[in-house]
Amino acid sequence: MFRIIAFALTILAIAPARADERFITLSSTTSTQDSGLFGHILPIFTAATGVTVHVVAVGTGQALAIGARGDADALLVHDRAGEDKFVADGFGIDRRDVMYNDFVIVGSNSDPAHIRGLKDAREALKAIAQATVPFASRGDDSGTNRMELRLWKSAGIQPDPHSGWYRDLGQGMGATLNIAAAMNAYTLTDRATWANFKNRQGLEILSEGDPALFNPYGSILVNPAKWPHVKYQDAKIWQEWLTSKPGLDAITSYRINGEQLFFPPRSATTN
Repeated sequence: MFRIIAFALTILAIAPARADERFITLSSTTSTQDSGLFGHILPIFTAATGVTVHVVAVGTGQALAIGARGDADALLVHDRAGEDKFVADGFGIDRRDVMYNDFVIVGSNSDPAHIRGLKDAREALKAIAQATVPFASRGDDSGTNRMELRLWKSAGIQPDPHSGWYRDLGQGMGATLNIAAAMNAYTLTDRATWANFKNRQGLEILSEGDPALFNPYGSILVNPAKWPHVKYQDAKIWQEWLTSKPGLDAITSYRINGEQLFFPPRSATTN
């Protein structure tokens, strides 16, 4: 029920459009919102094109579901398997790589599971499970949550939400970090949201650098053949800008305390 209410409030938060406003609805992840990226790049896009972007920021699973219902014009998400299925099922077209960053494991600076400095994320999760110390899971079918569950599976562990130490929250990234800080819990977060997170209290990055923590983002247009009402032409303007030099320049110019947080896809062109 909480998730339904939260989603409804997200929809209601989108300001009513003026009759003469050109806009698209973008279903995207909380990480792109919580990191501050959209606050940086969307004004640049609108100034260049005259098209406004109304963002519905939810977990990637919910973002894909919104697109599958035809309730968005484009998606910006980060779960490649889910993205490919979305396109294969006929809901989306023209999926493109946009950018990447990485995930990190954060936790209390007292580090009761002794994972500080571990480069292997699966070994870090094994240590957390063996120590039965609090771990805050987003539990919201987001791209981050899907990554976390894949890591647990590859570590040979199936955490039990009823075990006491594993907390399945059903929250976005920012809220999960707030709860982790209050609980002195470990959690998995994208680096950009962490960089923009102010309420760290005793939390710090403890495990990073594993290639398995690679975090790519993809853009997909909602299929106008399936949903004729979608604003395909303006959504295409958005995607072309996002994946060409002006968009990539905007993405890579976003920094927090001088740190670049998003990088062009490894196969990106700058035409």
